Amino acid sequence: MDKFLLNHQEAALVIIDIQDKLAAAMKYKEPVVNNCLHLIELTRLLQIPVLLTEQYPKGLGPTLPEIQEALPVYAPFEKTAFNCCQETGFLEKVESMGRKKLILAGMETHICVLQTGLGLLEEGYDIHIVQDAICSRTKKDFRSGIEYLRDAGTVITSTETVLFQLLQKAGTEAFKIISKRIK
Repeated sequence: MDKFLLNHQEAALVIIDIQDKLAAAMKYKEPVVNNCLHLIELTRLLQIPVLLTEQYPKGLGPTLPEIQEALPVYAPFEKTAFNCCQETGFLEKVESMGRKKLILAGMETHICVLQTGLGLLEEGYDIHIVQDAICSRTKKDFRSGIEYLRDAGTVITSTETVLFQLLQKAGTEAFKIISKRIK
């Protein structure tokens, strides 16, 4: 049961490859970006660490400007491996955050999100895949990626579920800010 539960002391957000040229090919880019912005805002309010990756930025461009601007610090982890865990230094960066529950968002569901989710599971992390904050170029690839990740043992969740699990209760300043954002 523990893998299904999130709290802000144990969680970190990993945003995978929301980059110019990759995002341009995504049919459902806008809701994914908006949901990532909601997640980033909550990480800022609750002081939850964020790790941002970029797949071969020379070819795919930088992270979208709206994501860059929302982050407290824009310090992307550059990679060429689809599974971030296979990139030198990535696991050390994850470990340095001191969190065992990782919330994954980004692009593409059936490639980098899938392979990174599997790699992190293999390393013993609890993985929450935010299905409305990830996408692929086709619905078929998105669905197959989600099913694969669920079968592998990740928790498939949604932005609002993550937000309210981390908030834990109404009435706080963070709750008021997030409630306004998602209406």
